[in-house]
Amino acid sequence: MSDDLNTRVANAAQGITPQTKPDERRRYLGSLRERVFVRMNNTEVKDPTLTRLFLTHFNDYTGFSILINGNLNDEFLNQVEAQCGKTNIPFTIVTNETAKTGPDDTAILVVSNTAINKMRIEIAQVYPPEIPKTELTHDAKKDKNGFWHRLFHGDKQ
Repeated sequence: MSDDLNTRVANAAQGITPQTKPDERRRYLGSLRERVFVRMNNTEVKDPTLTRLFLTHFNDYTGFSILINGNLNDEFLNQVEAQCGKTNIPFTIVTNETAKTGPDDTAILVVSNTAINKMRIEIAQVYPPEIPKTELTHDAKKDKNGFWHRLFHGDKQ
């Protein structure tokens, strides 16, 4: 016990402190899960619909900063950098050992300096895709008769 305490005191005197939640920091490009507002993985970045969705909601990221995996393709990376420049949102390109290229590894994060503890952080959960107008009009026609009509006359169209 005293050896452990002496080691901790010696490390603290030299400026060496243990890192909190190292596995979580590796997954979230050096940040913590509790600070993440929006996350996209390497597979989602290749989907043009999701990248467009991310770029159209850039005004929502005011007050946050963006962490970008340095191993992304240059086209998307350039688009994000340009948007950050236009909206004055700080960004950091992460090229250390946390910037992995697996399909489920983190590609881009919108993070806060403090904990925000959002339950849903994936891009498709934060900004659900819009329902096509054809589906909306089809459902409206189906419900035209109302509950009582369907109850007594069946669901005939």
